[in-house]
Amino acid sequence: MADDEDLVEAARKLFAGRVEFLRSAPALKFLPDPGAPEIAFAGRSNVGKSSLLNALTGRKSIARASVTPGRTQELNFFEVGEPTRIRLVDMPGYGYAKAPLKVVEAWKRLVRDYLRGRVELKRTLVLIDSRHGVKDVDREMLKMLDEAAVGYRLVLTKADKIKASELAEVLAATQAEARKHPAAFPVVHVTSSEKGMGIPELRAAVLEDASI
Repeated sequence: MADDEDLVEAARKLFAGRVEFLRSAPALKFLPDPGAPEIAFAGRSNVGKSSLLNALTGRKSIARASVTPGRTQELNFFEVGEPTRIRLVDMPGYGYAKAPLKVVEAWKRLVRDYLRGRVELKRTLVLIDSRHGVKDVDREMLKMLDEAAVGYRLVLTKADKIKASELAEVLAATQAEARKHPAAFPVVHVTSSEKGMGIPELRAAVLEDASI
């Protein structure tokens, strides 16, 4: 189980070690050679993906947080461990209405092709803003993952930004959504990058998923 104390501690030690940016891939031909299990991070623009990656790795700027939604337009790979045990993959944010249509289509094509063809991909984490819950654009992503038969976990971000009663409602609704999708993991993670809420458990889940 991802909440096992030994797994939490093993994950803490792993992420406290080497974490380095490997490369950006604007197209499939730029993907790194196989070499380690990959855990991908997906979410709407401005969902807090960079902040979560920074919190998981205990770094301040391993993934640059941007005030400009839609800035990440490539697959960004980060290596964890020495030798490399896991690769974290920061996928382009989706659902940013102001992005040019051609750019949006290019993102979709890149992400879809990566999801369907990458043997090293063990799990995708789909980030959902606690303040907004699951939106239709998120459901499009979940459908894409279902169709690609890629297992994924739903992760609520920015949980410190809403009242506990509201968070409970959002969590229940997100769990109900997860039950509708064949590739969704039943456990929904609740996190706050700013407060550290749920970070050790999610880190352990990443290590667990990389070992499957």
